[in-house]
Amino acid sequence: MENSIIRYPIGVQTFEEMINGKYVYVDKTDLVYDLASRHICFLSRPRRFGKSLLISTLDAYFSGEKELFKGLKIEDLEKDWTEYPVLRIDFADGDFSDPDELQNKLENMLRIWEKKYNINYIPKTLSDRFKNVIETAEQKAKHKVVVLIDEYDKPMLDVLGTELEEKNRNTLKGFYGTFKSADAHLRFVFLTGVTKFSQVSVFSGFNQPKDISMDSRYDAICGITEDELYSYFANPIKELADKMECTAQEVKNILKKQYDGYHFSENLKTDIYNPFSILNAFDSMKTEDYWYESGTPTYLEKLMEGHKVNMQKLIGRSYERKYFIDYRADKEDPLAMLYQSGYLTIKGYDKEYNEYFLDFPNNEVRKGFVTLTANSFFGKTEEQPDNWIKNLDRMLKRCNLDGVRDAFTSFLASIPYEANKDERAKDFETHFSYTFYIINRLLGCYTTLIEKQNSKGRADIIIETDNDIFIFEFKLDGSAKEALMQIEQQQYSVPYLNDKRPVHKIGVNISSESRTVDEWLVAE
Repeated sequence: MENSIIRYPIGVQTFEEMINGKYVYVDKTDLVYDLASRHICFLSRPRRFGKSLLISTLDAYFSGEKELFKGLKIEDLEKDWTEYPVLRIDFADGDFSDPDELQNKLENMLRIWEKKYNINYIPKTLSDRFKNVIETAEQKAKHKVVVLIDEYDKPMLDVLGTELEEKNRNTLKGFYGTFKSADAHLRFVFLTGVTKFSQVSVFSGFNQPKDISMDSRYDAICGITEDELYSYFANPIKELADKMECTAQEVKNILKKQYDGYHFSENLKTDIYNPFSILNAFDSMKTEDYWYESGTPTYLEKLMEGHKVNMQKLIGRSYERKYFIDYRADKEDPLAMLYQSGYLTIKGYDKEYNEYFLDFPNNEVRKGFVTLTANSFFGKTEEQPDNWIKNLDRMLKRCNLDGVRDAFTSFLASIPYEANKDERAKDFETHFSYTFYIINRLLGCYTTLIEKQNSKGRADIIIETDNDIFIFEFKLDGSAKEALMQIEQQQYSVPYLNDKRPVHKIGVNISSESRTVDEWLVAE
């Protein structure tokens, strides 16, 4: 099939439109069938990962729309196609920073259902009205009721850290509490969201939903696996390879580094690609940062600003599950929100200690998040650190070491004094260390940043280009000569003895008084 006639479902979130519009559809209906056998479930996945499409697919299935599933996996699994009454709630389109938005939205949905089922008696509370709708729907349809809730957490995320947070949480807690009293009338309840808020604050009013977010059986229910990528998108991969003038395998490697890497359980064999980015890449025939550039959620920006996220202490570490599975509004730790929002994912699992190693899923997320953190830490206007790294990358590829020196000098000197007065910089050595940690992470987004270590240690920064190798060692209030001596004494260049590319050894001293480059020496 030629790419010109493949329709990519960019922005398509309804199953009916997906099928009738003949968009490319990655068949997940076997997992949908399995999920539908459960009772009350919750699934957390990052934004733009296909949660709304999953809700829509469940809606079509429970509504008995058999024709839409023709030729899909579920056709061989389902024989009855029972039509259940479906009550669907979507919080995606509301602005819940308005104090009345949540109440009005719930009332509007209840009025629509009350009209649909010809309900004349209207109880006073939202919870009682909801229960009345559920009981009436079951009575008239002669089947138990299905409730599907998309982005259940948006009314709280929109007001995170404000006075409305508690109000909206209590409203939802009362509304969701209906499921406990109406349990006998419910066939299936499914909630999706980005964040799993502490069960004490939201879900305590009803029977605890089964959290399938880290259930390995549902790892691939949203997103695209590698097998699915190669099967459903073989032709687009070939066309992208032709456009980029490389092989199909090289394109696969690029896509893997850029968009793959998500794991939602201890099962590390199933890599999940970001579906939003993959579809946009094939539609545009370019490998850009689609998911990150679609916008950083306001709630995450507020959280990071409030907690002054220190990547060095947070990222690339192992944690017990309890530290990142629930978000608690009163907890001074953004880890759970970063994980559940898709900025961190599971990269390793220690069975003995039941610990999960968390890190960035891929280059797209790493680049965007590190740039966001750099802007905040360095007090720069948007994209300045990003642009600085790109310019530095160009100079390294041209082996312009004078330009690299001037770039480091001007960049460090331009960091506003206010940033250095931050509580993180009371000890300037700590601030110095974190500054170069962020620079390291930024460089790793654009260059081939090497972390080679021998028995004697590891250089501060090693960068490889096609033509050169650069070994940097930085000192604080020491001397550039000392830095060069350390490169020699620790034998940082030994791994490159058989490499034909020239090795450049650079010793740099940073002054805590001027807070910039004081000495710069390049070995002969």
